[in-house]
Amino acid sequence: MEPTPQNWRTADDYLSETLVGHDPALAAALAAQQDAGMPAIEVAPVSGKLLNLLVRISGARRVLEIGTLGGYSTIWMARGVGEDGRVVTVEAEAENAAVARASIDAAGVGERVDIRIGRAADVLPTLVGGFDLVFVDADKESNTIYLDWAAKLGHPGTVVVLDNIGRDGEISNAHSSDSMVIGTQEALRMLGEDPRFDATALQTVGLKGWDGVAIALVV
Repeated sequence: MEPTPQNWRTADDYLSETLVGHDPALAAALAAQQDAGMPAIEVAPVSGKLLNLLVRISGARRVLEIGTLGGYSTIWMARGVGEDGRVVTVEAEAENAAVARASIDAAGVGERVDIRIGRAADVLPTLVGGFDLVFVDADKESNTIYLDWAAKLGHPGTVVVLDNIGRDGEISNAHSSDSMVIGTQEALRMLGEDPRFDATALQTVGLKGWDGVAIALVV
């Protein structure tokens, strides 16, 4: 096959069908998000499953998510923490949080999820630390602020996942004027230089185009 965006999507669909399968609760969450007019910027199914597996592999029981949107990734991680685990998720828009709340409750994991409404930069200082995994998927311009709080609210061994680091390859453009690219570049430099982190990153192609994810450990 030719390496085209359409074929990336086809391969992603194959992987999703083969390894993830159809999930009515997750499908309903995506439908509710779409009906509410939210952008389709949630993680792909294979990435949702990756988050779930990272939570389980790390044994995380307290998870922090920065950027709830419609609750799709929240459901994946809430399933991973188990009945005694908790996910605190931060969403700037009250309307989005209401849609997410309904979908999370409908998925049967409502008791595991605490949604905090407000700008993450304002909410994060109010949280009690000790998170085992932090997923950052909000405005890219504030990535370094969120990573700083991930380290402060985590502990040695905390897993940090930073989404959307590919930016269609623009991360390698030192002259980019795109604020989201610049925010991502600054975040990647922080993960590489800040002694609190040990990190790597992977480019991805698929349903979300040319993208990627960084995964770090708080040390």
